[in-house]
Amino acid sequence: MEWSEDDVELVPVSWLKPHEEVKSRNRDKLLDMTRRWGGYTKPLIVDQRTGAILDGHHRFSIAQLLDLKRVPAICVDYMANDSIVVDVWPGCGRDELTKEDVIEMSLSDALFPPKTSRHTMADDTPPIFISLEELLNFPSLDGS
Repeated sequence: MEWSEDDVELVPVSWLKPHEEVKSRNRDKLLDMTRRWGGYTKPLIVDQRTGAILDGHHRFSIAQLLDLKRVPAICVDYMANDSIVVDVWPGCGRDELTKEDVIEMSLSDALFPPKTSRHTMADDTPPIFISLEELLNFPSLDGS
């Protein structure tokens, strides 16, 4: 299976659940680039059942800073999709990490340190462009 622009949906920022902290320096650089581009050029990868962020923690953090209502994401069946593999980054202090560990952390009030989980996916995310204006002004579910 190959992801396309049709697989990208705009999901509520409030539904998303991080499992890992971000590096503020990396976030700030990406925030500056996102403002210059005027939008998002890459979707997040998210578990469709829990809203756990698999890829895109810095983009999620930017959405919070900009008070965006929605972000572009590809929602996947994380636990059943064998083409998505989780490992650890070298030097993160852990020998291994399971998909269950990622989901459990995303549903807790705690976060792994930055660059703990390393997800590998068979498919590349498609190039997209969703303007910040569209993501900021997207009506919420309650109509506001």
